[in-house]
Amino acid sequence: MKNTVILFLLAPLFLLANSTKTPSKIKEVTVYLSGAQITRTASCTLHEGSNEVIFTGLSHKIDESSIQISGLGHVSILSIAYDINYLEKSESNPKIKEWEDRIEALEYEISLLKNTIAGLEEEEKVITSNRIVNGDSQVLDLERMKQIGAYYRERITKIKNEIFKTNLNINKFNLEINDLRQQLAEANNGIQTPQGEITITFDAPITTTLNATLSYLVKDAGWVPNYDIKSSGLNAPISLAYKGNVYQNTGQDWKNVKISLSTGNPQYNISKPTIEAHYLNFVSAYNKRNAATTSKKGYAFNPYVKKVTGTVTDESGAPLPGVNIVVQGTSMGTTSDFDGNYTLEVPSGKELTYSYIGMHTQELPIYSSIINVRMEEDAQSLDEVVVTGYGTAAVGSVSPERALSGRAAGISIRGASSIDSTPEPLYIIDGVPIDNFTEGDLDENEIQDVEVLKGTNASSIYGNRGANGVVVITTKKSQMQEGATKTEFAIKKPYTILANGDITAIEVNTFKMPATYEYFAAPVLNDNVYLTASFKDWEQHQLLPGEANIYFEGTYAGKTVIDPYTTKKEMILSLGIEHNISVTRQQDRNFKSKPFVGSNRIVDRTYVLEVKNNKNTPISLKLMDRIPKSQNKEIKVDDVSTNNAKYDESKGLLTWNMTLGPKSVQKEIFSFQVKFPKGRYISL
Repeated sequence: MKNTVILFLLAPLFLLANSTKTPSKIKEVTVYLSGAQITRTASCTLHEGSNEVIFTGLSHKIDESSIQISGLGHVSILSIAYDINYLEKSESNPKIKEWEDRIEALEYEISLLKNTIAGLEEEEKVITSNRIVNGDSQVLDLERMKQIGAYYRERITKIKNEIFKTNLNINKFNLEINDLRQQLAEANNGIQTPQGEITITFDAPITTTLNATLSYLVKDAGWVPNYDIKSSGLNAPISLAYKGNVYQNTGQDWKNVKISLSTGNPQYNISKPTIEAHYLNFVSAYNKRNAATTSKKGYAFNPYVKKVTGTVTDESGAPLPGVNIVVQGTSMGTTSDFDGNYTLEVPSGKELTYSYIGMHTQELPIYSSIINVRMEEDAQSLDEVVVTGYGTAAVGSVSPERALSGRAAGISIRGASSIDSTPEPLYIIDGVPIDNFTEGDLDENEIQDVEVLKGTNASSIYGNRGANGVVVITTKKSQMQEGATKTEFAIKKPYTILANGDITAIEVNTFKMPATYEYFAAPVLNDNVYLTASFKDWEQHQLLPGEANIYFEGTYAGKTVIDPYTTKKEMILSLGIEHNISVTRQQDRNFKSKPFVGSNRIVDRTYVLEVKNNKNTPISLKLMDRIPKSQNKEIKVDDVSTNNAKYDESKGLLTWNMTLGPKSVQKEIFSFQVKFPKGRYISL
């Protein structure tokens, strides 16, 4: 009976004998637009039979349904459980130990300095107590007294100065200690992060070493596309740096790991829709109008945007005042002003809703600090259709594409050894000069861009080393892997991403593309003249909607948004407003025309466009305007006179491609006539 009791008490110990806590190491991370997949590796010994293994030190934000494990071999899984351990918490800040060590070192230095001061003060006491000259015991001549006085003065002064300087150092160290203690107090008062644990029960046929790979999805992580676009001047190629701003607040740092950026989003519902029969019935006009909502997919939420600015326009590009913009799920909102502009603080919320009477309501994720919206007309919600203008502010260039001089793709780079007696050029690989570069040193598939500089272009930048020419080679920063539903950029360089929510900028790749430059003006919308750069073949780079910083001629020009979902053939960027070119649009009044004929009212419109080039150099400018189009048979647009303009009759768009000399003026004119029934009104 006694042995039975002992065995009963020891039974839990036998059950726990095969339960082991196993650490794991992050091997790679695939970061999605929202969320991330963590892949970890771990090694442990399994005994024959059932083994419970607890993988510790994991994130507390794991999607339990996404947990996968591979590398099992003949081992099978009996159960998987995910739990959060609130007792064993990870260090809230990895610098706490560093700060504590620094405080200890400073306190040690202060103690040594205080000892130095104590020694100096004792020396001062000795000098002070022995400075009295007793004339009775010995007779000192005047010269001797001068010498003693000078010594006392010099030594006391040095002691005082040394004590003063030492106290200054002590005060300096105390200030630093005070700052460090405040930093420690803030860190220690913060919320400590609990740890996630995955408990897996394995069944092993024999004793074996398990080298397992564990993967799972985590939330509170993602990446936001961002671009730097640079141009050194007119006729120069566009340099586009594609970057990913990676963030994570998962509770665990990703230290020196392989990173892949994916355009996929596992958070989306990917179930296909089911279409059924649609039955008509009467509904209220309000329900009919508000049922039309456009929700755009593909735009990723950017959690670091706290204020959004933009312009709301109609389909013709004209500004829409009074559009309601609301942060979905909150009471925060604003309306667009007379010019269609708006600014809205968005400290919380993920989507914006844009609504306007007679327009389809739009819902957009807060993906950028600049969000320009074009509202689409909801014709079914209007009682009647009036004259409207058609067009787009984003227009392509008709100028021929300029080739990039000295740029070639997939060329074979050879050193001096492969050419009989030709002097060897200077090779610059990713900004670093490389000596003795020869063919085969760099895999041709690794080359992103090659640019050859000769003559003064080379020597002005690289000095005498560029006398024989310079070959500038840019290598690929990532390997693009295109799948059926997503694209992944495998970053070659490992990164450390701390779990503090801060952004880590990762360069995906840098591309150089031939660009066409021209000035553009559409005075029907505003009086500004814009310098634009357009380029083609942007689709091959798998761009995503995101903010872009524009640099022109070495100067920051401003910020814009790249939106490949709304771009068609050419991508056009505005590089800024040119104030030395002016454009005006004036209506020519014709008071002699007959306003009424029969039952119709007649409106004549004649516009004069004037462009002034105040620059000292010739310019090429694209000027655009429009003639309204009718969508109602009772409204007729006649007597269209386009004169010198290229006319797109289907859209009513007028285009003038003009070249102006320095200090010159050019005028263009167009006119049209509109007929519509008396007593009716149109939006002309």
